[in-house]
Amino acid sequence: MLYQAYQTHSDLMAPVKALARLALEVLDGSFPAFNENILIRNLSAAYEMIDRAGLTHARPPYAIKAVAVGDEMVAVTEEEAASTPFAVLLHFKKDISVQQPRVLVIAPLSGHFATLLRSTVLTLLRDHDVYITDWRNARDVSLADGGFGFDDYVAHIIQFLEHLGPGAHVVAVCQPCVQTLAAAAIMGEDDNPAAPASMTLMAGPIDTRISPTKVNDLAKEKPIAWFERNLIARVPLCFKGARRRVYPGFVQLSAFMAMNMDRHIRAHVEMFHNLAGGDREKASQAKAFYDEYFAVLDLPAEFYLETVQWVFQEHLLPLGQMKFRGRKVNPKAIRRTALLTVEGERDDICSVGQTMTAHDLTPSLKPFRKRHHLQPGVGHYGVFSGKKWEGQVYPILRNMILQND
Repeated sequence: MLYQAYQTHSDLMAPVKALARLALEVLDGSFPAFNENILIRNLSAAYEMIDRAGLTHARPPYAIKAVAVGDEMVAVTEEEAASTPFAVLLHFKKDISVQQPRVLVIAPLSGHFATLLRSTVLTLLRDHDVYITDWRNARDVSLADGGFGFDDYVAHIIQFLEHLGPGAHVVAVCQPCVQTLAAAAIMGEDDNPAAPASMTLMAGPIDTRISPTKVNDLAKEKPIAWFERNLIARVPLCFKGARRRVYPGFVQLSAFMAMNMDRHIRAHVEMFHNLAGGDREKASQAKAFYDEYFAVLDLPAEFYLETVQWVFQEHLLPLGQMKFRGRKVNPKAIRRTALLTVEGERDDICSVGQTMTAHDLTPSLKPFRKRHHLQPGVGHYGVFSGKKWEGQVYPILRNMILQND
């Protein structure tokens, strides 16, 4: 009933939002001279806030049309390099004659679309041939396509790396650092020629026993049966994935927002005042952020529950107990994939030390193939987006890839 109640509310709000949007268009289009009137501006701002209320469930565009390569701007086009029912291997193709290192960005499957990493991709595109795991919304995947669990995520990483072929590099952001390390271990043990040349793990929960965060504590407060009973719902009949069991994106977003509700309220109050005051530039920055933040996807129930249990409750990977389709995952088998770990000093989602422990799990790697970077003055998102990512973290990542390409 959880999902159906949410969908019913969304359906009831749709005509209200449509009326607000129509009123906004009338005010802005028919009475432009009134825009200097404070009452009209406040009314317009109110209508726009109503129109923006609620979530979206379709992937926003990456909107990367061009990127600077050297001294010139180069056009970027998106193409599907490979696909499965649950993901697309998306290639940001550039029309250049110079061969650049191939990089597979492993995006989190955690309630937001992979477009959350747009700025990460945009920065990487300067010097690399970039691909990304573009996950599909589970509510749009038919039950006939089967389930999707933790092992399936690892299998997707292996499959996509094999599609790219030998010599590719992998950059995992946040949650999938665990699956990426597992995939590299399996590929290393199999002497798979497509094993990545380098692996960058950014702010990922390799071992959440180290300096547990509020997020980690919440995951351990309840048994896994509680999560299944209270957080898992079935997709309503009006969607392609009808009756699929999912962890709804709107539940995930609600949990994240509850952790910093005051900040989000202040941001929306400020957005209203900027709209009413005519400061469209400041308002547009906030709107761009929340357009992305409020675009949510549903996670397959199997993947969500197994991730909570195996990563955050049982710590299978650091304890040497993780298995992939019945096979023990052995990070000691990683001998040729160089390792870079990156953490943020102020990260309140994945604390300092949780990602760096990957070095302890890979003793077969020579010291010159390992590097750790702690970025001062940034939280979780600052590790892979923003000025310090571009100016301080990215050069280290770029050098790691260059040294091992």
